[in-house]
Amino acid sequence: MRFLPAAALVGALAIASPLKAAEVELQPVEVVETKAVFGRVETRDVVAARARIGGTLVSVDVTEGDAVKQGERIALVADDKLALQLNAAEARIRALTTEQANARTEYDRARDLLSRGAGTQQRVDQTRTAYEVFRNQIAAAEADKAVIMQQSAEGAVVAPATGRVLSRAATRGSVILPGEPVATIAGGGFFLRLALPERFAATLKVNATVPVDGRPGAAASSGRLVKIFPQLENGKVIADVEVEALGDFFVGERVLVHVPVATRKALAVPSSAIAHRAGVDFVALATPNGRRDIVIVAGGPVATPQGPGVEVLSGLKAGDRVIVP
Repeated sequence: MRFLPAAALVGALAIASPLKAAEVELQPVEVVETKAVFGRVETRDVVAARARIGGTLVSVDVTEGDAVKQGERIALVADDKLALQLNAAEARIRALTTEQANARTEYDRARDLLSRGAGTQQRVDQTRTAYEVFRNQIAAAEADKAVIMQQSAEGAVVAPATGRVLSRAATRGSVILPGEPVATIAGGGFFLRLALPERFAATLKVNATVPVDGRPGAAASSGRLVKIFPQLENGKVIADVEVEALGDFFVGERVLVHVPVATRKALAVPSSAIAHRAGVDFVALATPNGRRDIVIVAGGPVATPQGPGVEVLSGLKAGDRVIVP
């Protein structure tokens, strides 16, 4: 168990009001107990960057740990058949364009003959219909060409979200199918996921302050308990903690946190009131007969109205007047 610092204590009872300039009356204070557990760094979204077409992976522009932005190209897939299909579509359009020009000529000739009385309306209608058929066929061929061009453009594999590349599933030269993942991207922010024994499920509180031990070489910080999941897993209650200074590189890293799980009453004295002599802790009391040094058994750090304090496990009782230097 660990005790929260003064900023994390809620509803602390007043220990005492000074009787004299250097004396305080000892009274119980409410202490928040914490459970030390390891939280696992998780990401909100883990999405796969997938190939939209099948083909050969001609380039991969990212590797594990790279930061990417949504829509950024991270790989390129090429399918040689698409180039052949595009050439075929263009050749078909050219052929239909030539036939359309011939149909236009026949149509104009039929109208000219009809105007001079040497042709029939039936011939005009036939040539006009043939001309419109070719025009529609050209429109259909151009639509087919647009589809092929779009398929070629979809060979670019783009990042589906802003984040960091966790893993790369394919390498340059690989043959992949439509929908096959190329890379996995972590995005949406990072948080700590905790698993605590289910006996603490009823005492966990959303928005509670959670002290977080810093990484090696980094300062300690604090987070906020933002979510408690209602479903227990293997006798554990799952909770999420938001930490601003968590970082965004390592996913799966284990970080030590201290979760508030209970409160209790304790006696505490200001740290400056404890004297250490020959390995023993002493506290000076003001008694009717004068000053008296008492041996105490000190516990962990807690907060007092006078500042940082130490819990007293034995040696003192409520109502004692402690002399503070």
